[in-house]
Amino acid sequence: MTSRRETQLLSRAAEYSAAALRNIRKEFPNDIRSTMQFPGDFPNRPRDLYPAFYGCFDWHSCVEMHWLLVRLLRTTPDAIPTDDIRTTLNEHLTADALEGEAETFRTKGSRARPYGWGWALMLHHEIATWDDPDARTWSAGLAPLSAAVTDAFLQWLPKQTYPIRTGAHNNSAFGLSRALPYAKRQAAAGDGALLAAIQDAATRWFSTDADYPADWEPSGADFLSPALTEVELQACLLPPKDFTAWFDRFLPQLPAALLTPATVSDDGDGQLAHLRGLNLSRAWCWLRLADSLPATDPRQPLLISAAEAHADPELDHVSGSDYMVEHWLACYAVLYLTAGDRDHAGKGAPMRDAPQRAET
Repeated sequence: MTSRRETQLLSRAAEYSAAALRNIRKEFPNDIRSTMQFPGDFPNRPRDLYPAFYGCFDWHSCVEMHWLLVRLLRTTPDAIPTDDIRTTLNEHLTADALEGEAETFRTKGSRARPYGWGWALMLHHEIATWDDPDARTWSAGLAPLSAAVTDAFLQWLPKQTYPIRTGAHNNSAFGLSRALPYAKRQAAAGDGALLAAIQDAATRWFSTDADYPADWEPSGADFLSPALTEVELQACLLPPKDFTAWFDRFLPQLPAALLTPATVSDDGDGQLAHLRGLNLSRAWCWLRLADSLPATDPRQPLLISAAEAHADPELDHVSGSDYMVEHWLACYAVLYLTAGDRDHAGKGAPMRDAPQRAET
């Protein structure tokens, strides 16, 4: 039986993939932030710094929209322009372009810590776990960038004494959650350094949290919920019984502030438009929470209802609206619509790859 979200995804996959294709190719306008070391130390154009991820207004949005296209190729290939998507990804994810991305990351750094870092590793994980000829090529090309990002995480996490509990790019919990599937896969292959660093940071930052003041959310420019992203990360890291006990201490009550969708007053204002992403990322978190609590938990119906109430009104705002919305929001729609246990171990049914067609 096709689920409600699968039906929604199939009906919108072509629209969302078209939005992603438009935007990853759109070089201008572009928000580049770089510390200048001498006169003229600034790129002439975004492609000079980011030969693969030059579009979508900023680097981290471009990375996550590439993830969206790979996710849709894996799940809804018959509903999207697969040839166009593969051609575009083959143009962007070349070995030379990705080596250039790795060099920029090593020498210039990335302002989107840990958000963009986590999405870069999430993109590699999505590609590396797909049995597909193109994916194997893209995965090999991404290795230098992923190595640079991993090194940055390993240098940063031990020094980050306190978590950052905001609803934007420097949110600590969400960045770690995005990096975690890659870290788990690396650990399974024998390199557990990143996974250990993530587990250590999450334990230091979050293990004793209780009575979180969630009534204070949201802030005016949030696209993430500090409360729910922390919950989602802990659900990925803790054994089920330990997680339930932790969650009951963290949010003994589910406040109306988290259950009520945020109101967006102006899509043309890039900060206010973040709230559309907040509604979709909250919806994803509610689903992840529902998947992590016991099936008999009486809160289950409320969690699913909250997810749908947050997501349903936003799914029609992903494309055809202001560029400040369109250059990134489809990623969060697809994150919600494809939520399952591919990324993190969970009890629910996994999001399955679509059947592979024979190569010709």
